[in-house]
Amino acid sequence: MSGRLFLLAAALLFSTGGAAIKATTLSSWQVASLRSLVAGVMLLALLPESRRGWSWRVSLAGVAYAVTLVTFVVATKLTTGANAIYLQATGPLYLLVIGPVFLRERLRRTDLWLGLAVAVGMMLFYLDPAGATATAPDPVRGNWIGALSGLGWGLTVACLRGSAREGGSAVKVVAVGNLLAFAAALPMAWPLAMPGVADALTVGYMGVFQIGLAYWCLTRGLRQVPAFAASALLLLEPALNPVWTWLLHGEAPSAYGMAGGGIILAATLGSAWAQRD
Repeated sequence: MSGRLFLLAAALLFSTGGAAIKATTLSSWQVASLRSLVAGVMLLALLPESRRGWSWRVSLAGVAYAVTLVTFVVATKLTTGANAIYLQATGPLYLLVIGPVFLRERLRRTDLWLGLAVAVGMMLFYLDPAGATATAPDPVRGNWIGALSGLGWGLTVACLRGSAREGGSAVKVVAVGNLLAFAAALPMAWPLAMPGVADALTVGYMGVFQIGLAYWCLTRGLRQVPAFAASALLLLEPALNPVWTWLLHGEAPSAYGMAGGGIILAATLGSAWAQRD
């Protein structure tokens, strides 16, 4: 039970990212850079395993994760929080190509069905006729950047799989990825004026709690909970993300976005169920 509570806490903290990003008056590049700086420092301080055994494989995975972090923030600022998180969840679609080519993994029938379902769900975001709103000023561009976030997440998972075969840890990848995201976004975030109190508190919350504490909970929970149960519990993140943006910003996801996200989440859960031990 304690492991499941840790995972639920992690998913709950992760899910607040979209609403927190939209709550700042900072630019997307400033949010991405400062959030990752705080998160990287927190992870190095909280998790000793994140400070050991850095290698070129860890750096490669860190680059992919940095892409995921930065593009998710940019997408969230431009499109709805629901679209941003659901498009990031399309990572399994890219693994259909990455896995066999780079990891020499054989595709199963369930993988193909998952890829088809994710592709259908993803297509609905680009067929959505919804226009710009105050919290989603450029949904078309935001959706395309969100797709890059999904690609970055797919590459991250592939790198983590390759590293895991050699006994690598995902925590150090997360720490390195955040530090790289900070450095990569910093030139576009410049000049960095002193943020207001509200912005500083929001960015601090994201770095310390939404990423730092969330990953601490995640590592504790994964040690005690089977893979399928863990993957199912962590689906709470994309499920709650649109709820927080609606409650805090009045941003209601479109029917197309909800349908596409529902298909992606259902396909992910079904695939995890089919592949459980």
